[in-house]
Amino acid sequence: KVVTIAKSKKFRDNHGKILLEGHRLIKDALEAGAMPQTLFFSTVGHLKLLPEAEIKRASLVKVKFEDIKTWSDLVTPQGLLGIFSKPDPAKMSYPAAQLNNSLPLLLICDNIRDPGNLGTILRSAAGAGCEKVLLTKGCVDPWEPKVLRAGMGAHFRVPIIANLDWESVPTNLPDGIQVCVADNDPDVPAGTTSVPRGAGSAPDSPKAPVKSSPKAAPEDEEGAAGIPELAAQHYYEDWAQTPVAVVIGGETHGLSPAALRLAASTGGRRLVIPMVPGVDSLNSAIAAGIVLFEGKRQLLWRHKQEDDRQKLP
Repeated sequence: KVVTIAKSKKFRDNHGKILLEGHRLIKDALEAGAMPQTLFFSTVGHLKLLPEAEIKRASLVKVKFEDIKTWSDLVTPQGLLGIFSKPDPAKMSYPAAQLNNSLPLLLICDNIRDPGNLGTILRSAAGAGCEKVLLTKGCVDPWEPKVLRAGMGAHFRVPIIANLDWESVPTNLPDGIQVCVADNDPDVPAGTTSVPRGAGSAPDSPKAPVKSSPKAAPEDEEGAAGIPELAAQHYYEDWAQTPVAVVIGGETHGLSPAALRLAASTGGRRLVIPMVPGVDSLNSAIAAGIVLFEGKRQLLWRHKQEDDRQKLP
């Protein structure tokens, strides 16, 4: 059953369970209000590292370390595993430091299918002070073990709403938000308009060759049928209004036409990370980190300007 929870998204969804491994992740989950069901430990010393009041809510099961090695997919497991109820973002109590530093900056993940990339993106979102992360259908399950490991506790620091249809994305966004997209369209330099194609970033070179994505043909047909063009600009130029959401697309499938329509409907733009000609694109997790922290810088600068104006006599 432990292994099944780790390996099967369908099982996790049907039973509302997730598997967490290691002291840090389990401690973060307990402190954020996640509900433990069963904790497996190889020595009592492992439990002493966890908040006592919280672990009393779980069934505690001492097992052989060899059993945990069999269940774990880590090379060097710590000897502590926990089965938890799948967290509900609305019922979680995120750390005060995270809430105090939260910004009106949201992240929308579109077709992020690599577990390591998604975990790294979530870690960047928590580090930048994102208010919320939305995952559309087509993204890897955020509660997969590889995503959890790469996230380094980010799952319990920022609300994550997963498995969304594009029709339901706007209902999870604040009113008046502007949605921008980071994408990879090496054919068009910043300062022009284009129908974005890809995921991570773009070389700023008009001489770069046109590259087709796996869905280029159907998207081009849809483009003729009304996929909106978006004005392009460099990521370091002013774009972070309050509030703002950034869409990051996966490296293989790129941005969905629905993402482009949503951005266009809010007056959003295409954010270009200029690169050396001949380099196709950045890894989507790296691009997300660059754009999110630039958004944070712009929002903090804007807030400082407003504070300075209020202090003037």
